[in-house]
Amino acid sequence: MKKTLLFAITGLLLCSSCNKYLDVIPDNVPTLDHAFRDRVGAEKFLTTCYSRLPRVGTLNEVGFMAGEDIWFHQDVDNRVQYAYSLALNGNNIVRPLFSNWHGIEAGLALWQAIRDCNTFIANAGNARDLDGFERKQWIAEAKTLKAFYHFYLMKQYGPIPIARENLPISASPEEVLVYREPVDDVVNYIVELLDEAIPDLQLNITNEITEAGRITKTIALAIKAQVLVTAASPLFNGNQDYGNMVDSRGVKLFNTTFDPGKWDKAVVACKNAIDTCHLAGIQLYEFNNPSLKISDSTRYVLLPGQIVTDKYNRERIWSLSSFVSSSLELATIPRLHPDHENVVFQRLVPTLKMAEMYYTSNGVPINEDTKFKYNERYELAVTPQDHLYYMQPGYVTANLHLNREPRFYGSLGVDGGWWFGLGRLDDKQQWPLNCRLGSMTGGRIGTARYSVTTLYIKKLCNYLSTYSGKTFVGKRFDFPIIRLADLYLMYAEALNESLPAPDQEVLRYIDLVRVRAGLKGVAESWSQHSIYPGKYQTKEGMRDIIQRERNIELAFEGHRFWDLRRWKKAIEYYNQPIMGWNTEGVASEDFYQPVTYGRKPYTLKDILWPIMQDELLRNSKLVQNPGW
Repeated sequence: MKKTLLFAITGLLLCSSCNKYLDVIPDNVPTLDHAFRDRVGAEKFLTTCYSRLPRVGTLNEVGFMAGEDIWFHQDVDNRVQYAYSLALNGNNIVRPLFSNWHGIEAGLALWQAIRDCNTFIANAGNARDLDGFERKQWIAEAKTLKAFYHFYLMKQYGPIPIARENLPISASPEEVLVYREPVDDVVNYIVELLDEAIPDLQLNITNEITEAGRITKTIALAIKAQVLVTAASPLFNGNQDYGNMVDSRGVKLFNTTFDPGKWDKAVVACKNAIDTCHLAGIQLYEFNNPSLKISDSTRYVLLPGQIVTDKYNRERIWSLSSFVSSSLELATIPRLHPDHENVVFQRLVPTLKMAEMYYTSNGVPINEDTKFKYNERYELAVTPQDHLYYMQPGYVTANLHLNREPRFYGSLGVDGGWWFGLGRLDDKQQWPLNCRLGSMTGGRIGTARYSVTTLYIKKLCNYLSTYSGKTFVGKRFDFPIIRLADLYLMYAEALNESLPAPDQEVLRYIDLVRVRAGLKGVAESWSQHSIYPGKYQTKEGMRDIIQRERNIELAFEGHRFWDLRRWKKAIEYYNQPIMGWNTEGVASEDFYQPVTYGRKPYTLKDILWPIMQDELLRNSKLVQNPGW
């Protein structure tokens, strides 16, 4: 093994600074004995284990880009080409899009990442000046990353090979050919790795500047919770759709028998992760900037965005420290002034479906609220004065935009709404949005740089970002991979699924998220305002409530794509039309006409990603996913 050549380390990370741990790309070194000669070399190699983390919040991450919550402006440039092609034409087996198995077409080479982790685990002990405590910790980090990479591949492809260790150069051609292993075996191996790593990980990083993004005990426990919740979900627990997926050994790759015990394991993992997060000082974020003289309504509006963009908020369990946040902001914010014309791009915009997802001001879905006129949601209305901090009073808008919860106004920019920040920090003098044809403050001018749905993602912009003349000056932030609200909602989901009917513990953890957002608890909201007042008292009803709460709270953070798949709802949702308001409309009655954008029909084969045909030709032991 001493003569084994290292794979060339490529600059996969787009770094915005050089003082972050994950921003360091090690120099190429010729042999393993040189790479692990000392502590410095070992730490450089450890960075390679981190370097292929999926870039959540970027145009190249499948979970962020391949759902139906975000739509694309293809005319701006070709940076959304992979997601746009996937939506319109579907995937393929020649060069699969977002292929993290092969590292092509916006995908990352995750098998290479796993090989890097195996190399580090096997050789870290050779570094002469790396003390025992630090060696254990670094190996535990590599094991956690290895587990995460296996998990990510499993989410995308289903059954995958298990790479317990790297094969030596002397391996025979037959040894190199590997089988995909049953999903349950993959899950067990991932959990085994995490259980090995957790005791040797630190509870918190010691330096938020130099160690941002490094694996801690809370991160590993949260990943374990994600793994076991995913394994217990319908996609991987008793799924009959893949009953015929058998390899050449005769091994069934999917267990088609539902196992309720998987939810019990998920409950324990989630609660353990939550308790450890609390011990580490992680808590739900509350936005409070005393220097801002703003109303409580505006404070709640700013909350969803600050949960994502406040770099050092205590809700984050794990975030992507080498993240170029200004690129995301420029892809989502509207043009609000002539100086912004050649700065912002509106590549990524929300769909009308997401506008309909959020609750009413009474905290229940718009099609359940006893007072919300759901069948008249597209009809015109004049914004009342009591919406002063949400919408422009007197503006003619749609009923859909009125009487909604604060997260609606904090996550979405809509016609007739406000945009706080970007140099305007007085909630009585915000940027007014007018998203109609010809408007300089959010509308369509020309054929490029406008929202194709007329809606904007407000949640992904830091209100402290601003303009200096025609130059955008972003307030840098790290994109959250896992945060505490996600963990609370996973726990509520797992607990609900493990019980005959929801109990007070289920309500407690979903209500913690809702009350923070400015809503009443589930029991009060449904019993007083829903046409289904007893919905929350049944497992099925609470399941629907929890899933909707996840879709709202975690909107535009890269979770919806994975959630809809694991709940086996992807086919239902992805075959619904992509809609927005009419970009050609000037008058209210013309603008507020829903317009539909076409996408390829979504079928069972689209759920599990295809393996490239060349890979199957090289390795006859692999079986292709159904339908490809």
